Amino acid sequence: MNSNNSRTSFKSLMEILFVSTRLGLTSFGGPIAHLGYFHEEYIRRRKWMDEKSYADLVALAQFLPGPASSQVGIGIGVMRGGVLGGIVSFIGFTLPSVIALILFALILQNFDVAESGWIHGLKIVAVVVVAHAILGMAKNLAPDLNRKAIALFVLVATLFWQSTFTQVGVILIAAVIGYFLYRNSAETDENRVQFPIAKRFSAICLGLFFALLFLLPILREATGSYWVAMFDSFYRSGSLVFGGGHVVLPLLEQEFVPTGWLSEEAFLAGYGATQAVPGPLFTFAAYLGTVMNGWQGGLFATVAIFLPAFLLILGALPFWDMLRNNKKIKGAVMGVNAAVLGILISAFYTPIWTSSILEPMDFALAAVLFSMLVYWKLPPWVIVICGAIGGSLLTLL
Repeated sequence: MNSNNSRTSFKSLMEILFVSTRLGLTSFGGPIAHLGYFHEEYIRRRKWMDEKSYADLVALAQFLPGPASSQVGIGIGVMRGGVLGGIVSFIGFTLPSVIALILFALILQNFDVAESGWIHGLKIVAVVVVAHAILGMAKNLAPDLNRKAIALFVLVATLFWQSTFTQVGVILIAAVIGYFLYRNSAETDENRVQFPIAKRFSAICLGLFFALLFLLPILREATGSYWVAMFDSFYRSGSLVFGGGHVVLPLLEQEFVPTGWLSEEAFLAGYGATQAVPGPLFTFAAYLGTVMNGWQGGLFATVAIFLPAFLLILGALPFWDMLRNNKKIKGAVMGVNAAVLGILISAFYTPIWTSSILEPMDFALAAVLFSMLVYWKLPPWVIVICGAIGGSLLTLL
């Protein structure tokens, strides 16, 4: 009996790995497109979940910070094969782009890209993509005057005091404000779905998430360790992102470029490459870690930036009904969402805008690329190519 269960479990895990790897090799287009691929493969073709359970899982991933598509993939793996199924699903979907970006970083180290015109074009692309993401997030995360005020407070505070402690501090303040402002007004949803994870295990995951979020900056200052600082920067960036992988760009740039850990040029070259590979955009961390510390650094950075997503989705799955139907908790999260928007706008201004839009022609190129992305609905990889070409042409003028 146990032998049959083991064979069935192994077969199920191998099936999850095969399907998720194929998706990891073919899923272009960012998180929204990934959710469409998942629905087609997991729900319509294989019927691993019903439509309502999938909708609930997507809602949870949108509710939590982190890479939404990766968290949905982990959740589907959990439903199919338990916690091991979630891990296998994550590995299959993520590993192809991690390998591709590590190889690109190793190759790029043999070339001098500092003065390349196409790099300046990629800086302008970054302005466009992040601006588009922030505008979209603002409609959802700060739709009313109170949340706009929270975002404004956080924006001003993080521009005045640019430190890791400021980010964590303003999020805590925003959670308290959101709790008092929205504890009686948040809507609830009575739909229910059960996930096969013990609540005790989930509580440990949630506790570990918050412990690392608040203790890593302290350990960073106390030890002065390069590796602790690196892990803290990637972990915190992965913990504060709502709305998809594009939004993590300003947080990562703020963490690593001003500190001199890598150059602006190398950062933007990797960002452009990330647009050209399938899978989650958070794998950009694999490129950054490789540039800083070789392939070992790439794997280390990948673990650090995805760990919050893992801990949150595994921690929240059994408590999802309670979380979304508890008005006080939901009110605090509404305040945190507005705070994250303010942090992103702050990081968007410096260093992204200040290092990219230097002349009127830079702004003109940004306006053209923004129109192509927002109004003509061209895919991001087309914007990257046009931005690189446009940046090269600007250097000739």
